[in-house]
Amino acid sequence: MSKKVRNKIMLSFANVFLCAVCFCALVPVLYAFSVSLNAQNSLLGSDFSFLPKQLTLANYGAVFTQQPVLLWFKNSMILALATLGISFCTAVPAAYVFSRKDFAGRKAVLQLLILLYAFPSLLSMTALYKLLSPMGLINTKTGLIIVYTGTMAVFALWNMKGYFDTIPVEIEEAAMIDGADSVRLVTKVVLPLAKPTLAVTAMMILIYVWNEYIFAVNFMTGADTYTLAAGLYSLQATEMSGSWPVFAAASLLVSLPILIVFFALQKNMTAGLTSGGVKG
Repeated sequence: MSKKVRNKIMLSFANVFLCAVCFCALVPVLYAFSVSLNAQNSLLGSDFSFLPKQLTLANYGAVFTQQPVLLWFKNSMILALATLGISFCTAVPAAYVFSRKDFAGRKAVLQLLILLYAFPSLLSMTALYKLLSPMGLINTKTGLIIVYTGTMAVFALWNMKGYFDTIPVEIEEAAMIDGADSVRLVTKVVLPLAKPTLAVTAMMILIYVWNEYIFAVNFMTGADTYTLAAGLYSLQATEMSGSWPVFAAASLLVSLPILIVFFALQKNMTAGLTSGGVKG
C-alpha cells in the first residue's frame, strides 16, 4: 500500500471520527430543541420520546409573553458591553506597555496579575461582598461590572500581551520613521495587526459575562435585575413545578446572540498576522 493511499485512509478515519465527535456534542442541543417543541411537559415521564408526538411553537411564544426574558436580555447585554469596553480600554494599553517597555517591577506585576487571575473567584465572593456593600453596589449593575471587569481585564491583558510580543518591532520602527506618533502607532499599526486576538478576547469576555451565574445570583435579587443565566435558573427552580419545554426554548433563544457574534467575528478570528500587516 502506497504512502498516498495510507494518508487518504487515515484522513478518512479522522474525518469520520471528528464528525462523530461533533454529533455527540450536538446531542444535548438537539435534545433541548426536541423538548422545546413538545406540547406536553413530559420530560420526566416514561412516555417521553426524542421526537415529540405533539409539536408546538407555543413554548417559544411563552418565553416572551409569560417571562421577562427581554428584560434579562437587556441586563446581560448592558453588563457584557460595559465589561467588554472597560476591559479593552484598560487591557490594550497595559498589554502594549508590558510588551514593549522594560521597567522596574515589570515581571513581578505580571506574575502577581496571573496569580490573582488563577485564584478561584468563588473563594473571593465574601470579600467582594463586604467591599461592595458599604459603597451601595450590591444589587446594582455597577457592582457586577466591577467584578466582571476585574476578572476579564487581567485575562485580556495577558492574552493581548502574548500577541503583541509576536508583532515585529521593525514594523513599528518603520512607522515611527514615517512620522507616526504613539497614538497613531497603536491605533493604525498595532491594533490592525492584532485583529485576530482582539476578536478572540472579545468573544471570551462576552461568553464569560453571558454565562456567569454565581455572582449574578448572589449579588442581584429580584426578577427585574436578573441576568439571562440567573433568569433561566428561575424558570426551572424546581423539577416538579417548572416547565421544561419553556426552559428549553429559552435556553436555545438566549444562545443565539453569542452564535451570531461568533460567526460575525469568525473571519477576524482566523485571520493571520501577515494579512493584518498588509491591511495596516
